[in-house]
Amino acid sequence: MLDIQATDNSVPSSRSTTPSPRNRDKFSPEVRKGLLGLGLGNALEWYDWMVFGLLSAFIGPNFFPNTEPLSATLNALAVFAVGFAFRPLGGILLGTLADRIGRRRVMLLSIMLMAGTTLVIAVTPSYATIGAWSGIILVACRVLQGISTGIEAPLSTSHAVELAPEGREGYVAGIMSFYVNIGILLASLVSFVCSLTIGGAAMGEWGWRIPFIIGALFGFVVLYLRRSLPETLKEEERAANTAKTVWSGVGKHWLSVLAIIFVVGAAQAYNYAWNVGLPSAARSGFKEDPTAVFALTTILGVILVVGSWIIGKLADGRSMSRWFLVTRVLAIPSVFLMLLYVQPGIGGFAAVLLGGSIVLVLNMTLYNVVSSSLMPKNIRGTGVALGYGIGVAVFGGTASYLLVWLQSLDLTWVFPVYVAVLSSLSIVFYLAARRTNGIFVGK
Repeated sequence: MLDIQATDNSVPSSRSTTPSPRNRDKFSPEVRKGLLGLGLGNALEWYDWMVFGLLSAFIGPNFFPNTEPLSATLNALAVFAVGFAFRPLGGILLGTLADRIGRRRVMLLSIMLMAGTTLVIAVTPSYATIGAWSGIILVACRVLQGISTGIEAPLSTSHAVELAPEGREGYVAGIMSFYVNIGILLASLVSFVCSLTIGGAAMGEWGWRIPFIIGALFGFVVLYLRRSLPETLKEEERAANTAKTVWSGVGKHWLSVLAIIFVVGAAQAYNYAWNVGLPSAARSGFKEDPTAVFALTTILGVILVVGSWIIGKLADGRSMSRWFLVTRVLAIPSVFLMLLYVQPGIGGFAAVLLGGSIVLVLNMTLYNVVSSSLMPKNIRGTGVALGYGIGVAVFGGTASYLLVWLQSLDLTWVFPVYVAVLSSLSIVFYLAARRTNGIFVGK
């Protein structure tokens, strides 16, 4: 039985002293182990989340009436979006809890929810066997996964930032994004290997369950590793925090929450368009070979993994603000690359998917640390998770569905305009929040 009771795993604050260049690369074994547990949890969350999106063309006909392939796929993507709708609730409930009782126990609870629900999805009978109950169970699992993911990504990054020495925010951004992209890569790789091994027909019938079973097993391993996570919220800090004081602080920093919504939302809209929307459109709309699509999304995953590590090294010890602003400006023109993919052809799909990958990895590496920097420590769990949850729910969770739907109406050009506007607003609100409230991590 895993112990999720309060334990004295707290570590001395390492954010009071800027490390010398000689010691910049040195972390204590406890901090390294903590970063590993947090990072692997991120990898699991994103693996489970992305597998659902990548396999939506197979999941839809199994959980909903299989009258028409595109309709079933859109139903599955709608359920994909339902999970996003509950991320703000996860931020509100579990974020407040994290600011009151500490980070460690909430991090354990998050992994428990994700691993358990992933296993349930893997073993749930199809619509042909139990009728509408299959869809009901699927939706219920996605709701719980939305609550879990609503706290996992923002709190794990905040936790990592609090563990690491001051001035190492670039490294934290790189290492946490590295693990996120490992999860995305594994989702694509496992889907590709399964499809290549058993074929598209078997994937549609039963093979789609294999990646979910793998994710569930991975989750229980991560749960074991997280038992020894250090606690960064000190006992006196927890004692001073009540629900009233936490939400009073969040209210005073409302502009920072608004900035986080758009910082996260613009990055996630771009991300889900590339990682879920475009592959789903290729398979369902343009009838591309699923094995070839999975191969290309796997290559994209490799670029994200390697790129996040490199960017973390480059940004380490440098201004996160400057890096964020430059990378976000680059996102505005690059999102229009998707307009090149308007007709069937795996070459066109590859050009768009890989052509936008560099700007994608630049934005996805930094946005969570940038969000954490906008909130003070005592309300960081709640404020960042709330902004993150709303941003992902409103803009990220609807991106893949919106892209496929607009494509079916021959209005594909609307989507890049939409993402460009979101990116522009994120810059405006970030600058306003930085000027009004300041930043609390990095410079």
